[in-house]
Amino acid sequence: MSIRFPLMRNNILREDLDAVIAHLQGDDPMLTHGAQVRAFEQEWSEWLGVRHSVFVNSGASANLLSMAVLRARFPEGGEVIVPPLTWVSDIASVLQHGFRPVFVDIDPANLAMDARQVVDKLNEHTRAVFLTHVQGFDGLTDALIDTLRARGVALIEDVCESHGATHGGRKLGTFGWISNFSFYYAHHMSTIEGGMVCTDDPQVFQQLRMLRSHGMVREATDAALRDAYARDHADLNPDFIFAHAGYNMRNTEIGGILGRSQLRRLDANVRRRTQNLHRFLSRIDARRYRTDFKLEGSSNYAFNVVLREPDDAFAQRLMARMRAHGIEFRRGSAGGGNQLRQPYLRGLLEEGSHLRFPEVEHIHFYGFYIGNFPDLRDEEIDRICEVLNTADQGA
Repeated sequence: MSIRFPLMRNNILREDLDAVIAHLQGDDPMLTHGAQVRAFEQEWSEWLGVRHSVFVNSGASANLLSMAVLRARFPEGGEVIVPPLTWVSDIASVLQHGFRPVFVDIDPANLAMDARQVVDKLNEHTRAVFLTHVQGFDGLTDALIDTLRARGVALIEDVCESHGATHGGRKLGTFGWISNFSFYYAHHMSTIEGGMVCTDDPQVFQQLRMLRSHGMVREATDAALRDAYARDHADLNPDFIFAHAGYNMRNTEIGGILGRSQLRRLDANVRRRTQNLHRFLSRIDARRYRTDFKLEGSSNYAFNVVLREPDDAFAQRLMARMRAHGIEFRRGSAGGGNQLRQPYLRGLLEEGSHLRFPEVEHIHFYGFYIGNFPDLRDEEIDRICEVLNTADQGA
């Protein structure tokens, strides 16, 4: 049966494409990184409430650059506390920069790392807590924020699925030393592919700009920093001094134009997604499915369908019914479920270690998400709920 309810409908609208076309119709339009990218970075910083933003080619690249900056601060390595429910690039970036990932289980109320377990794992080897705000939920607690500040441990926020979500009325992505966002097709806004790294730290900002563009010093906006490198390396062309073993993670003017266009309607889209979530949770069967999520400050990415109790037979019937009624879904929720079960971590963890994380194990087998998007109509939400609530009736 054809998909009636996809994970995402196209969120690149005619007005976005018209803005791109208008740019292309200009005289000799710039296509690579330029003024549109810089304007999008500035507008994003103002919207989020941070001093600095660096536009890159993906959310995964944002993760990678964040870990590169952390490794520059801690060349000896160390531990980074990470969630087992996240996208692979968060953990991969930790491994790729020589840190050891330390996993803690999730809080079922918000699907993020259990803050109390995070605190228990802190030690003298902890270099950062890399916290994912899963699918629009606020993953922070005041106690965790205060503890990390008191202990001098960096917080890095992955907000890739949670644009516009807040904690205590303040946007997520403004609490961490560094924060990451994704503008992939299915997220709250899209630049086709793209991501953003945000910080209030001026030194980190300069590092990010250089790392994004091959490590070149000329990418720094700090003239004193550029002059210092030129003085210290008088044998080099100042246009080609590579301070870091960097990457090419630049985005394009097309991405910048799309980002600027979509940012104008992001707040309205967040409000609509949140309204959709409340309607959905009020209509699914709370005896069968979890509905007691932490909703304050949420900016919903997708409808979470989590069985209250383990039930393999019912999970199979539920999946069959969703398929029969054209409801696209993902089993295991964010990132495909428990990352500790993935092949890329074999040999790095003790055999059977995934079993020590019962909350994420439950999501792995009995958690799903289905699409929530701004143009989803109330009657469509009601129909989805009807299908879920009658899963025992067969296809």
